[in-house]
Amino acid sequence: MLSDKLRIFSGSSNPKLAERIAEELGLKLGAIKLSRFKGGEIYVNYEEGIRNCDVFLVQSLSHPINDHFVELLIMIDAAKRASARTINVIMPHYGYARQERKAAPREPISAKMVADVLTTVGANRVVTIDLHAPAIQGFFNIPVDHLTALDLISDYLKNKSISNPIVVSPDAGRASTAEMLANYLDCPFAMMIKKRPAHNESVITHVIGDVEGKTPIIIEDLIDTGSTIVNVVEGLKERGADDVYVCATHPLFSGNALQRLDHPNIKEVVVTDSIALPDIRPARYSVLSVAPMLADATRIIMQGGSISTLFKNAGV
Repeated sequence: MLSDKLRIFSGSSNPKLAERIAEELGLKLGAIKLSRFKGGEIYVNYEEGIRNCDVFLVQSLSHPINDHFVELLIMIDAAKRASARTINVIMPHYGYARQERKAAPREPISAKMVADVLTTVGANRVVTIDLHAPAIQGFFNIPVDHLTALDLISDYLKNKSISNPIVVSPDAGRASTAEMLANYLDCPFAMMIKKRPAHNESVITHVIGDVEGKTPIIIEDLIDTGSTIVNVVEGLKERGADDVYVCATHPLFSGNALQRLDHPNIKEVVVTDSIALPDIRPARYSVLSVAPMLADATRIIMQGGSISTLFKNAGV
C-alpha cells in the first residue's frame, strides 16, 4: 500500500510519461499550473496541498533544454516553499551529461553545475536513466538512483529472434554496455573506433571485430543528430554486415534526425519514451516505455528496498 502522502507532478517536457507512471501506481497526476509571462518568465503553482507530502516531479531535460531546466528548478522551489516533506526529481534524461569533464582548457563541467543547482534549490533525490557518464552520480551529495533501460531493450530484441546478431559499440565509451547486451543475447560484440573533428561530427577509422554476414545491433545511451549512427551503419555495410538495428535509451533527435535515421540500411530504431517523441514518425521506429520501471523505482523509494532488484544485473 502506497502512502497517501505520495504526489506526482509533471513538468512540460514529457507529460505522457508522467501520466503513465501515475497510472502504473494507481494514482492521478497532481494538479499544477505551468505558464509563461509575456516576457518569457516561467510561472508555477501547485493547485493542491502538498504540505508534508513526498513529491515526485517528472521532467526530462530535452529540447528546449534550458526552458525545461529552469521550469524544473522553479517547480522544486515552489514545492519547498509549500512545505513538501521530500522533493524527488524523476529526470529520465539528464541534460548536459556529455559535459562531465574538461576536454579542453577553460571549458565548464556543466554536468556538475546541474547537480549543484538541483541540490541547492532543494531536491532531496534524483532518479535518472542511463547517464552518459555513470560517474555523474558522484557529483551529487544527495541520493541518486541510476536506472538502466538495458533489460527492457534486451528483452525486446531477444523476442525478435534476430538471425546471426552481433552487438556493436559505436565507440569505446559504450563497450561495457555492448558487452552486457551481447551477454544477454548470447552473441559476439564489436567496437568502432572513431574520431570527432567537431561537436556532433564523427569519422569511423577502425572496426574491432568481424561483422561480415552478421546482423549488427548498435547500442547507444542517446541519439542526438543521428549523423554518428548513420556513419556507423554505413561503415558496417562497407565491411559486409547486413542491415542494422539501432538501439538507444534517449531519443534526443535534434534537427532532422528522425528523417536521417529513416535509412535504407536500418531495419529498426528502438528507443524509449524517456523523451517525448512526435506521434507521426517513420514506421521503422519502436518506442518502449520506461514508465513501469520508474513506477517500480518510486514504489521502492516510498516503501523501502533495493533498486538493484529491478535489474538482471544486481550490480546496477
